Amino acid sequence: MVLQAQEGRLITRPAPRVLVATAVPAERDAVARAFPGHLVSEVPPPYGSTAPGSPAAPLLRLPLLRVAGGGPDLLAVGVGPALAAAATATALTTAALTGTAYDLVVSAGIAGGFAPRAPVGSLVVAAAITAADLGAETAEGFLPVTDLGFGTVTHRPPPALVAAVAAATGARTGTVLTVSTVTGTASRAEALRAAHPDALAEAMEGFGVAEAAAAHGVPVLELRAVSNPVGPRDRAAWRIPDALAALTAGFGKLPPALESWNRHDHRPDR
Repeated sequence: MVLQAQEGRLITRPAPRVLVATAVPAERDAVARAFPGHLVSEVPPPYGSTAPGSPAAPLLRLPLLRVAGGGPDLLAVGVGPALAAAATATALTTAALTGTAYDLVVSAGIAGGFAPRAPVGSLVVAAAITAADLGAETAEGFLPVTDLGFGTVTHRPPPALVAAVAAATGARTGTVLTVSTVTGTASRAEALRAAHPDALAEAMEGFGVAEAAAAHGVPVLELRAVSNPVGPRDRAAWRIPDALAALTAGFGKLPPALESWNRHDHRPDR
């Protein structure tokens, strides 16, 4: 419960209901560790009717974890934007149908960082979530899908929330790219820098999560911890445990920013 001043009096309002979508269970569990002393339990799936005479099937087939005491729900949605969009949309639909709709969706996990702006171990919060490879290759170069007259390539989280999260966690603020193929060469890294000069990091799920959230009219946030530099693939340079620890620390500082955010006061995300 949050106290808020309004017209010279204090009122209470419930803390926002938050869904955190990670790619894999290791990231989900890193977020859960940010809430020590709070019970984290699996939520029994609600069931919906199917064809007449058929047994009811679970609406959400992935394990959904809930942090007790008003904490977030945690869902490992799978790797890549397609799985992320499908699983997040299913979770949002399930919550809406059961009268427990979410106020915010957070795409979270580890990411590659564009050095030197986002070094290994740093936190990044997205001011823009951009699909970097959604479009068409032409003789003149890559064209985003918007240049072809379709869809969108960028979702923008609520600016006030981004600023509050950055202040609370020390995260750097900029564009987080979503890619379907992780960058593995210096030339590709430079091409992404040239096309997206504000990019701090790349990951594989943020845009999919954001598309699902936008379809439900729910604001989105993306918070990432950098585990490796974007560029030539060098597993020896990866610092995944350090990045997961940074993710835990970041989420541990997040609740005040979320509680103070006026979720009814946000700009359109596109």
